Amino acid sequence: MSTMNQRVINNPKFQNLVVKRGRYAWSLSILVLAVFYGFVLLVAFQPTLIGSPISEGSAWTYGVVGGLFIFISFWLLMARYVHRANGEFDAINQEILREAWKGEQQ
Repeated sequence: MSTMNQRVINNPKFQNLVVKRGRYAWSLSILVLAVFYGFVLLVAFQPTLIGSPISEGSAWTYGVVGGLFIFISFWLLMARYVHRANGEFDAINQEILREAWKGEQQ
């Protein structure tokens, strides 16, 4: 392993970034799985609720609305992750690389 790689790995900011990014990714993953499997369980155990219209004479059912909610919420969660990754996480990453390059030039 190169000395630059070793400096990056040994940098406390890098270790903090790995923990922070991992924790954020796992929390979003758990949220996505809970919403998705919650909807699947609702379909399995309450099919009449899922198939019933949201109002009298409406073609929209609770299942359709729930599916749209899931799709939109997953898209928003993905956008939130990309925004944070491109902002906060990339800024920390650039700082770590600057420090590693500074050590390489000395």
